[in-house]
Formats: sequence, structure tokens, C-alpha cells
Amino acid sequence: MTNLPAYFIKEKGKKVKRSVIKQWKEKGNLKMAELESNNGNVMPKLINFLSALLQRVAESNDANYRLQTQKISVFHGLTRPTISVQSYLERIFKYANCSPSCFVIAYVYLDRFAQRQPSLPINSFNVHRLLITSVMVAAKFMDDMYYNNAYYAKVGGISTAEMNFLEVDFLFGLGFHLNVTPTTFLTYCSYLHREMLLESPLHSPPKLHLCLNEDESSSHHKQQLAV
Repeated sequence: MTNLPAYFIKEKGKKVKRSVIKQWKEKGNLKMAELESNNGNVMPKLINFLSALLQRVAESNDANYRLQTQKISVFHGLTRPTISVQSYLERIFKYANCSPSCFVIAYVYLDRFAQRQPSLPINSFNVHRLLITSVMVAAKFMDDMYYNNAYYAKVGGISTAEMNFLEVDFLFGLGFHLNVTPTTFLTYCSYLHREMLLESPLHSPPKLHLCLNEDESSSHHKQQLAV
């Protein structure tokens, strides 16, 4: 495991102070601890919810393949992986050993990626590679200690060289927009918490969620507090 690299402390040329990251993590972990205090099985439920959501998004985009303009990217496999999205995410959760907050951050990153790259919708051919990459990038940005690319490649069942390519493409796909404010994090956390408490089979149209910018997230969070 290695320390947080310098290039992950930068976003669009601006340095993000470690003290700010520490403060963010304390608030984020506090929220996760709050969720866990309400239900000790929060992480299994979160994994189940995220995998079910991503599975439905992928299947929906598969069905609309002929109606959408979709590009082939480094995230696309030649065939659909035989392992299910849920089993794959459970494997990542089991072996990545990253903080619980990383899975929420990975969800935010996937949401941003889908918004910024409309011609690369999440489907059955790319969802697995997007998952392993988003979790790895989230762990590198969030955690002081994390496994290297070679380890994540083994967890994801791909080569280290491919893992390296996926990371670079994912970062450019996000426009290196890695920072997530506490307000944005809490907004996504609240949504996930609410949906998990409902324990419903996701009747709403399959989509990742909001993809809020920081201003929108702040406004949305204030509205939630007012309610």
C-alpha cells in the first residue's frame, strides 16, 4: 500500500490542502458511521443497491443501443463478463479494503462520468471496468493508504497495463474533477440512505441519480434541511 500521490492533491492546477482533505474525510466518515449506527448491515445493503442500480442502467442502455450514439472505449470488453455486477462489486468490496466512503465517492464519479460522456453510456460491456476503476480512483483520492494498480488489476481480473489505461481514461473522462465537497457527499449519502431504507426494487426509471455541481448540491441540501 502507498501514500496519497501528489497529482491526486491537485485539480485543474489548484492544490487541495491535506488539511481540507482530512476535514472532508472526517465529515464523510462521520456520515458513514451515522448510517452504520442505524443499521449494522449498511455496507451489504449499499453494495446490493448500487449493483442493482448499475445493472438496470446497463440493461436499459443495452436495449437502447440502436437508438443511442455510443462509442467504443477502453472500458468496453469484447464480450459481456460472465460475473454479475453484484458479484463483481462484492469482490471489490471484499478485497479492496478501502474506506466505506470510497463506494459513495465511486458512485459520484460514475454519475459525473455518465454526464460528461453521454456517448459512453454504462452498459453490460463496460460496467465492470468502470466499477473497478471508479473505486480505485476514489480510494486513491480519499484514503491515506491504498493498494496499487497491480493489486486492483488482480481484483478486477484484468492486466496491470489495462488498469493503467483505464485509470488515465477515467481521469480524463471526469476532466480530473475528483473533489467532492461535504455537501455533495451528504446529498448522495442521503439519497442512498433513503433508498436503502425503502428496500424497494427501484421502480423509478434507471439512472445514476443527480450529477449535481457544487452550487446545485448546496442549494439542494439547503432545501432538504428546510424540509
